[in-house]
Amino acid sequence: MSDTLKLALAQINPQLGAITRNLALLRAARAEAAALGADLVVTPEFSIAGYPPEDLVRKPAFIAACEAAIAELARDTADGGPAILVGGPWRDGDRLFNAAYVLDGGKILARRAKHELPNYGVFDEKRVFDAGPAPGPVAFRGFRLGIMVCEDWWLPEVCETLAESGAELLLSINASPFEADKQQQRIELAVRRVVETGLGFIFAAQFGGQDELVFEGASFALNPDRSLAAQLPFFERAVTLTEWRREGERLVCAPLPPSPEPERLAAIYRSMMLGLGDYVRKNGFPGIILGLSGGIDSALSAAVAVDALGPAMVRSFMLPSPYTSQDSLDDAAECARLLGIACDTVPITPAMEAFGTALAPIFAGRQADITEENIQSRARGLILMAISNKLGHMVLTTGNKSEMSVGYATLYGDMCGGYSVLKDVYKTTVFALCRWRNAHRPEGALGPAGPVMPERVITKPPSAELKPNQTDQDSLPPYEVLDAILQGLVEGEQSVDAMVAAGFERATVLRVWKLLDRAEYKRRQAPPGVKITPRAFGRDRRYPITNGFTNLIA
Repeated sequence: MSDTLKLALAQINPQLGAITRNLALLRAARAEAAALGADLVVTPEFSIAGYPPEDLVRKPAFIAACEAAIAELARDTADGGPAILVGGPWRDGDRLFNAAYVLDGGKILARRAKHELPNYGVFDEKRVFDAGPAPGPVAFRGFRLGIMVCEDWWLPEVCETLAESGAELLLSINASPFEADKQQQRIELAVRRVVETGLGFIFAAQFGGQDELVFEGASFALNPDRSLAAQLPFFERAVTLTEWRREGERLVCAPLPPSPEPERLAAIYRSMMLGLGDYVRKNGFPGIILGLSGGIDSALSAAVAVDALGPAMVRSFMLPSPYTSQDSLDDAAECARLLGIACDTVPITPAMEAFGTALAPIFAGRQADITEENIQSRARGLILMAISNKLGHMVLTTGNKSEMSVGYATLYGDMCGGYSVLKDVYKTTVFALCRWRNAHRPEGALGPAGPVMPERVITKPPSAELKPNQTDQDSLPPYEVLDAILQGLVEGEQSVDAMVAAGFERATVLRVWKLLDRAEYKRRQAPPGVKITPRAFGRDRRYPITNGFTNLIA
């Protein structure tokens, strides 16, 4: 019996529902692992189908297609090459599990159902899956592997059960979405499981984008002494061989040089690139279009798009009104020049005049107000959507989380579009990301090196330019104050009293609280966007539109 086990961690990018494509990815990873001499190829959670499957798993035809693909992959293993650990659905009578399959020798050697089903944040697995029994170790080529599915290792019970029943190594297949600073949390938690059980630990992760979720990869392995034995790349495909040797009753991994972890701003930027790039490619769009206003949000959105897709797939439009400054026209043109993308100008003045004429009888005797401002935004949205319909390119919206939090956005105007890379990025982080991108070219970027926007875009006061001399701070607190309050109310779920105790003015906190609640109806109609924080709007944070609670504290 061998004392060495060679495990290849295959960090791949499946596409949800594209089962034939995913089968090809798994076969390619297995072939690569075979060339490395692997005994077992470890792939991510639900890798045959992509994750999260949501209500696709309610379709019997979808489950049948997954089962057929797993059976086909199992037959492949009769060739004497490596076994493969693959994630997928397991139908057992009227029950359905999220499962891990060990395929070896031309058959399904073992299955393990996910025991702990997450039901918080972006996860609602209890709605579509049944919980499996606490798993026991899998006997594999003379070793006892403690195989788990994602959430199983976030709580201690499953790991303890596996250790007590004779597992020599803890091995978890995962589809764990990106959040800023989450990798450190994963490693700290894995260290806890290692300390509790005395066993080595493998975190095998997915990478890629799926709607609003991004999976950054970053698979890793810990030795029984808690040392980091392997760290796979972030935001990249990888097939990496780890070699485990039996030392007494434990398996110990020969250490590999770790891939560096990107610093915080780099990780956020690359997650936005990956999320947008995969959304466009997996949905078959020929490219994207966006409005370039000369402001910071559209400049950053354009930079992310070019870095993710390349200049040839990005086209921009300047949509000036009578209130658009020459500085904004110049800055938009310079952003396009620096990024190497086309920028066409379509003035909205004729549309404004047409709406003004059509509505004059109804608006007679009433003063101009925010209605006319919104008409400008909606004229821009109409023009961009018309271009999208004609060319087939997706409209990229450019609003940030600060604006979406307080409703500083126009329904059917600047909210028109198919995707938003800044949806979960606060304005203060937008400023930081712009400075970072002007100083760094991210790894894997298809855009140019060097600055991608003029300094004035970053330093000038933000403005929607919907009336003369307008700035955002005319109607909002300074972004440093606004974002700090929002982070307390949204991510922290803090009360008004707690925010006041933290040093903020009660009147300002109350105003932000009311704006936040009042804008829920807008956020329900917003396009998807990359999840960055622990509490992204949408699947993470679900509040009622009709909500009288704000009135109780006013």
